[in-house]
Amino acid sequence: MDQEYSAYFSTRCYCLSKTVTLLLLAVCGVVSGQQLRPTGDESLDREIIRTGFIHSPLPLDNSRSYESYGLKKKVLHSEPLPAASRASSPLAGWSHSGLGAMTFSKTTTVSGNGSIRLSYPTFTGKRAKGPASDPDYAVYGHAGVSYAAGSADWEKFNRIAFYIYPDCAGARVVNINFTFVNEGAGKPGYNRQSGGHLVNLANREWNRCFLDIGEYQRDRVAKIGFSVSLKGRDRTTGDSAIYYIDRIELQQVEDPDPVSGWMPAGNRLAYSTTGYMKGDRKTAIANAGQNGRSNRFELLDARNGKTVYSGQAKREKTTIGEFDILDFSAFDQPGAYHLKAGDATTPPFRIGADIWDGSLWRVLNFIFCQRCGYPVPGKHGTCHADLCSKHDGRMISYAGGWHDAGDLSQQTLQTGDVTFAMLEAYNRLKGSNDPLAMRLLEEAEWGLEFVLRNRYGDGYRASSVGLLIWQDGVSGTTDDISTVRVQNLAFDNFLYAAYEAYAAMTIDRDPMLQEYLRRVAKEDFEFAMKRHNEVGYGEFIHFYEHSYNTSESQYMATVSWAASMLYKLTGDTCYAGKAAEFIRYTLDCQPRQPLNDPNGTRGFFYRDRLRKSIVHYIHQSREQVYMQALSLLCETQPRHADRNHWAESIRLYGDYLKSLMPYTAPYGMIPSGVYHVEEHRDSAGFYRLHLFPPANAGELYVEQVKKGVPLDGEHYVKRFPVWFGIFNGNTAIHLSTGKAAAICGKFLKDEELLRIGREQLYWTVGKNPFGQSLIYGEGHNYPQMDSFSSGEITGEMPVGIRSLDNEDIPYWPQTNNACYKEVWVTSAGKWLGLVAEY
Repeated sequence: MDQEYSAYFSTRCYCLSKTVTLLLLAVCGVVSGQQLRPTGDESLDREIIRTGFIHSPLPLDNSRSYESYGLKKKVLHSEPLPAASRASSPLAGWSHSGLGAMTFSKTTTVSGNGSIRLSYPTFTGKRAKGPASDPDYAVYGHAGVSYAAGSADWEKFNRIAFYIYPDCAGARVVNINFTFVNEGAGKPGYNRQSGGHLVNLANREWNRCFLDIGEYQRDRVAKIGFSVSLKGRDRTTGDSAIYYIDRIELQQVEDPDPVSGWMPAGNRLAYSTTGYMKGDRKTAIANAGQNGRSNRFELLDARNGKTVYSGQAKREKTTIGEFDILDFSAFDQPGAYHLKAGDATTPPFRIGADIWDGSLWRVLNFIFCQRCGYPVPGKHGTCHADLCSKHDGRMISYAGGWHDAGDLSQQTLQTGDVTFAMLEAYNRLKGSNDPLAMRLLEEAEWGLEFVLRNRYGDGYRASSVGLLIWQDGVSGTTDDISTVRVQNLAFDNFLYAAYEAYAAMTIDRDPMLQEYLRRVAKEDFEFAMKRHNEVGYGEFIHFYEHSYNTSESQYMATVSWAASMLYKLTGDTCYAGKAAEFIRYTLDCQPRQPLNDPNGTRGFFYRDRLRKSIVHYIHQSREQVYMQALSLLCETQPRHADRNHWAESIRLYGDYLKSLMPYTAPYGMIPSGVYHVEEHRDSAGFYRLHLFPPANAGELYVEQVKKGVPLDGEHYVKRFPVWFGIFNGNTAIHLSTGKAAAICGKFLKDEELLRIGREQLYWTVGKNPFGQSLIYGEGHNYPQMDSFSSGEITGEMPVGIRSLDNEDIPYWPQTNNACYKEVWVTSAGKWLGLVAEY
């Protein structure tokens, strides 16, 4: 039996044995001594069991998706694309680029008039080559067709609709990029002149698709196009792929959805589409400018339609606008309900203590589907066996853990982050929901194995690789990759040590693994301390890795937190001493004296003791580590002389978070925070945070900051981060800050802070201006996301809602591309970590 097949066979048997065991337990109605706790969604409960408790992917439910709702909108006017009506010359205006060929098909058609046929080979026989800075982040080529619109005026249309039939031999994941290009000078009132939109498709069936183009300038449309990238072949992939494109129409539809701003659509309520926690504040938000709507609202029992609660909407004017607030906090009976106000009636949502169980199963499903080096049914076979790191004459396969995002990249530290979040969720749920807890533990063990396997045992670890392709899994062929980054970084090893220590205290079903974790946690802490003593803070080498923006104050908090974890694990007081020592630097970065503003703002953290720049994030965030470090110090060293200083720091930070919340009210999203107008002059910190900045980044920084709310002559509150270029999206940022709020709330026994944490969950599943859930399959009105490698996945989460240009307002268009709509396991891990607090 060859090595490749042996690895495949062993992992496949592992999957099957787990599935069979869990299915047998499910048939008996018992897993770990308990029945499956109902999620409130009977269909989901059935599918959890059918998938062997997420050992194959949950099926997609497109019926509640944004696209499904969008297809039901009334079409007021439509016209075929001009060339589509020219029967005498069906390819008029069309051209082909890249690999393959374009032809016209008379037989494969939904319109009856024929279709554009794009075909190409799936294998080129060449190596994919990327830029020198990231040589293996590349594809094998592209194939596309485009239509020259001839500077046409499409202003009277707000949607383009089309049908696509993919006939891609052996392809389990199929998608296509649609592009729109307008020419000429930009005009005010439009967000875009051009854009790319990823459309996720079902293979070998007609897919009805659309893109709302109301935000695009379209007075001189140059062209539209359809294209695909060649990303290598999965095990089942055939030799060719074909796409048929038909019935392209320009449409004007009724009630287009808003893509930016704070105001909900006039006929819609912004609410948590999952529901609300029992005992919590329960509000929904309506457009105050909706004419003719009564201010009376009703809560209806989803079983029988009877009114169980009624109230009056209250007009509320805040810093972001004027809204009608529907407050039904007084009603607290568990169940499923609709909210009705005027002509708007929501789909059903739940009130209860365990409303997040369904989201945990779904997000767990997303993470499982992102597994690397493992055959995920319906997604891909065993992958990336010939992806390796090299160090000191040795080589380790980098197959394992989870693919990072929509692409196939990997970052070991992010796998560690997500593993830790799963272990936290396991500890929260064990004893109350054992089936879910045990499945989270199993998935965490998969991630932990990857973290441990990539240790070289001398402080060095395989750390990351940028990747877009599927490999053949055979060593010695043209697609072998051995450029995985290998590093010995103090920050990384401190975090690994903390995660390993926590795992050692959590995983009690494998004594030998516990013993090993205890040993390597101590070793990794010592490796980290040795490297810290040699070079100190600042050794962040690769800007593609999401630790690159780490500030010195956060670095020191991380060292303290890791030391406290080791102290909790071992009882060795040397770790207690390190924990108390390193947090002093962090405390020096937190202002006790208030700013010269009416709120007396203080309690945030500067990047370092120089206090030139405040800690911010644009993409990845580990904001919660400040509170993790301080609360664990108070827990493990309650009699320490500095304990009151630690507790005061927690209180100050909690007060700071509370002072921010009015700036996004009536929504509950935590603002990005306080900015100083001249932070761009701190070049070291500025360029660690902002990757690929434009030449005028300093000028743009000032412009964006001043779009926030002024506090004094120098400081502003920004609702969204300052960001440039592709790396932007808010999910990981506000969820990690939400976790920090929850940690503060628990320590201080402060219900307001606990509520702030919960509001981040509500925002994510629909209580946002767009009324959309950012977890596919969870609640209602969830959009397609940019998951171009592994396809649409139940439970996928994006990088997140961003702001528009240099404004400080939310922006979330249908246009589906990276990085704001790209799926990301970091967002999933942040969700698990925050839910674990409740």
